[in-house]
Amino acid sequence: MNNNKRTLSISNMDHSERPREKAIDMGIDTLSDSELLSIILGSGNRDENVITLAQRVLNSHHVHKGLIGLNYMSYHDLTSISGIGKVKACQLMAVAELSKRMSMVRKNREINLSSPADIAEYYMEYCRFLTREKVIVMFVSASNTLIKWEVLSEGTVNRSIISPREVFIEALRCDAVNIALLHNHPSGDPEPSENDIIVTNRIIKAGELLGIGLLDHIVMGDGTYVSMLERGYIK
Repeated sequence: MNNNKRTLSISNMDHSERPREKAIDMGIDTLSDSELLSIILGSGNRDENVITLAQRVLNSHHVHKGLIGLNYMSYHDLTSISGIGKVKACQLMAVAELSKRMSMVRKNREINLSSPADIAEYYMEYCRFLTREKVIVMFVSASNTLIKWEVLSEGTVNRSIISPREVFIEALRCDAVNIALLHNHPSGDPEPSENDIIVTNRIIKAGELLGIGLLDHIVMGDGTYVSMLERGYIK
């Protein structure tokens, strides 16, 4: 069995069928998902070539098959796949993270910070695959443009901790005039909890003392969101 697999090594393939050569000669868009992933992985192992390894990776998640499955797999999940060690696991995680960041970069110049729908759409892909609750703070300039955003805290599966002190220290540091908050509910239900409402009120009151307004606090669910501004919690 191993001998048969070795005969299918990349070096034994026809030149036109090798992923790298195929990408150069015919265009990167002609490669299958497994061929693209094989270029990232670089090599297979003694029992299988890199394309076969890539195919196994793409089918390794118990629910999400294909490239999307990479977004749902942790370092531990990846290294539990035979043939995937520390280096290859980090390469795969980097690919998944890059895809999310590239999606956000494309939207960066178009985001309308006065529109809850625009903000939610901007972060939808980022939040879609999170298994823990994260709180994101957007720091906004006087011209209503995004100065920067950062993850303020990461909690357990269903709760994160946010401190007004941490929020406003950074807001003052980058001369933000307004801020916007966003956090995800891993359950997929974006309905604000009692704690979400309490935290929103605390941030509003602290901001009033410093002259920094809260534009919105958006709770992200599975492909949906709730805006605290639209709900009337923020005046």
